[in-house]
Parts: sequence; structure tokens; C-alpha cells
Amino acid sequence: MNKQLTLRCLRSPHGHDLARSLDLAALLCSRVCHDVISPVGAIVNGLEVLEDDSDSSMRDFALDLIQKSARQASARLQFARLAFGAAGSAGASIDLGDAEQVARGLFLDDKITFSWSAPRLLFPKNRVKLLLNLIMIATTAIPRGGSISVTVTGDAEACAFTIVSKGLNARIPAHSEALLAGDSESGTVDAHGIQIYYAGMVARASNMTMAFSIEGDEVTIKAAVA
Repeated sequence: MNKQLTLRCLRSPHGHDLARSLDLAALLCSRVCHDVISPVGAIVNGLEVLEDDSDSSMRDFALDLIQKSARQASARLQFARLAFGAAGSAGASIDLGDAEQVARGLFLDDKITFSWSAPRLLFPKNRVKLLLNLIMIATTAIPRGGSISVTVTGDAEACAFTIVSKGLNARIPAHSEALLAGDSESGTVDAHGIQIYYAGMVARASNMTMAFSIEGDEVTIKAAVA
């Protein structure tokens, strides 16, 4: 991921809107590419072993690596399609069951255990995008692994999200409050902060507010209709 690319997040004249949009798109694309580079690279490595090694145990290892990595790459792309993609026309709704499916796929063979509690309802697409982005942010709160629980209450018009990350050395991501508000201390957003900055944008588009809290080894992210 290109960590030198930054997005100006301070309010700018109209003439700079296009440049800011392009920077945002570039940072989000970098984020998606970063998430799939590892499993795709592992697939290439496995194919090279199959091509060069005749030992049966090594070929079995390579096939297992390819299968596991292909599942991971597919799961991450499906997640990104809902979390960042258009997901239908303007005003479209998304089934929370589909959101659960892609979220669970993100944690296959992972060091994080995942639980989900939500009604099976259609929600506005931006609110589903917000929920999925909050799940991604929740993973960064527990760098050593642990558990993430997602709870959705209410309906499409009046809903609330609670995501709890629990693990050793849990922490609130740096500069979260400023980034959620569309600002930062430096006036720019880099690859490390784009996830939270984007979540703040989606929250405002969804008319929802967000807050972080921490107690011991547990970080809680809450979002509710404003």
C-alpha cells in the first residue's frame, strides 16, 4: 500500500473537489488491493511449488495453500464489493443476511472469532456499508486477535449498531474522533486513517452518529440514527 498518498480532508474550494475525490478513490483502491495481495501471492507460490516439486507431500501442501488462499481472496473481494462498491442503484437496499454472509467470510481461518446478531431485514445500502466498515475498523482494535461481536437492533428507519472487539492490548485506532468528523491534526488522511475517514463520510450520508469507547481489553463502537 502506498503510504505516501494522502487525502486533504480540510474543507477546500470547489476547484479542489475533483482532486480530493480522486485521492479518496486511490486510497480506497489501495486498501482493497492491500487486503487481497497476500492471498493472491500465496496462490502464486502454491502454483510454483506444483510446477517445480514432484514430492507428494509438498504438492499436497501446495494444493491446500491454494485452496485456502483462493477462499480468502474471494471472501475479501465479496466483502469489499458490499463495503465499498455501488451495490445497486441509488436508494437501493441490502439484505442484512447478505451482509452477515460476507462478514463471516472475512474471518474464515482467522485469529479472530466472530459473532453476529441482527434481524433479517432490508437496510439502506449506506447503512449496510457503514456496518461493514465498522467491522473492518473493529479488527484493527485487536491487533493480536480475539473476538468481535456485532449486534444490530431496530429496523431500517431507526437502527443501532454495536460492535465489540475484545482481545489482548485492545486499543481505539489513533485519531479516530477527528477522522470520523472528516478532519485530522495534519489536515490530510493517509492509508492508515482512510478506513475511519471513509466510515465517517458514510455515517453522515446515512444520518448516523458514531462513538468509540474502551474498557480494559474491550473496545466498543456504536452507531445510531442521529
